Amino acid sequence: MTISLKSALFGTAAIALVATQAMAEKRTLKYYADFDPAPLAAFEAVIAEFEAANPDIDVVLQNFDHEGYKTAIRNFLSADSPDLANWYAGNRMAPFVNSGQFMDVSDVWTDNNLGETLASAKGSMTIDGKQWGVPYTYYQWGIYYNKDAYKKAGVEVPTTWAEFIDNCAKFKEAGIDCVTTGTKALWPGAGIFDYMNLRTNGYDFHMDLTAGKVAWTDEKVKNTFAEWAKLVEPGYLTANHAALDWQDAASLLVQGKAANYVMGNFAVAVFKDGGMTNETLGFMQFPEITPGLPRGEEAPTDTIHIPAGAKNVDDAKKFLAFIATADVQTKLNEALGQLPINNQSKVGDDPFLQAGFEMLSTADGGIAQFFDRDAPAEMAKVGMEGFQEFMVKPQNVDKILARLEKARQRIYK
Repeated sequence: MTISLKSALFGTAAIALVATQAMAEKRTLKYYADFDPAPLAAFEAVIAEFEAANPDIDVVLQNFDHEGYKTAIRNFLSADSPDLANWYAGNRMAPFVNSGQFMDVSDVWTDNNLGETLASAKGSMTIDGKQWGVPYTYYQWGIYYNKDAYKKAGVEVPTTWAEFIDNCAKFKEAGIDCVTTGTKALWPGAGIFDYMNLRTNGYDFHMDLTAGKVAWTDEKVKNTFAEWAKLVEPGYLTANHAALDWQDAASLLVQGKAANYVMGNFAVAVFKDGGMTNETLGFMQFPEITPGLPRGEEAPTDTIHIPAGAKNVDDAKKFLAFIATADVQTKLNEALGQLPINNQSKVGDDPFLQAGFEMLSTADGGIAQFFDRDAPAEMAKVGMEGFQEFMVKPQNVDKILARLEKARQRIYK
């Protein structure tokens, strides 16, 4: 059989036309994000997987640097909106929710049973009873400790605040700082405050405080500082913490000069670089202070949202559902070295990630984001300055709280 040149040309043109039509029929999903190189590579792989499963969707990712994104998001949400945008949970998303710039995606949660699989983060994604995005990663805070220091002081790992403070006296007798921190950069002290307040008053009160709904002179806030004073006033903290960076304090834990450190899981690499191993480094959740209080935890959470101005909402919701699945969150977080939020996901054999996954997946009190995410930037700065001062001069507590309350009244107008 012979084929004429005319027929061959016609066939080629027809194939080209079909291909062009297929390309034209592809729906575009615009996604704006602020990934570092490693997360960017992980997300590009996940996007490729999503496109393979949805060949009629073309995800166009535009990546910004972190600082530039903070300004860019305020501009593009008001003007040329993408279909998907990265942000953060809790009070950090509240301004965009309250201004009507993030879309309610409660149907994505309901249709995909996310209230069960993403249960630990549901509270931090919820405002006015509705969910406004999907979280894909977080990492735990807690107490990292030197097992050799515990042996030297002859104490056991505590489960309550009273036991923790009793241990502190024994560490002091052994010449060991019970708790180390480096507050030169201020933020490490905020991690201590967050846990003190979460354990004294609970997640809802803590969120109301960082949202400016509660006075810093409230009796419950004073109770938090009274509990904190049990650690500060007897000298159980590293004395010169205000002059130390967080890595300096990490060295004290590594050397056994300090027993405990309230810190995020990113510090494990620093501890191990200093010579600690899984045999000498331990992790525990912050101990209970108020008996029976639902257990809130500190876990900064990264999220994806659909802007109110999105043009391709149906496919954006499909992408959110995809990102929420156990397999995708397993793959993403394996690359990120962080924790999946889906409680059906898997984590590797790293004992600290395993401990964090178990702790966060079973938290029944809510997930806080960290003080400088949960509070506005100006309040975060004033607050963290106050926390540092309290840890140096606890006798100034009333003046500090009065100053923070004055700032609250000005900042949250």
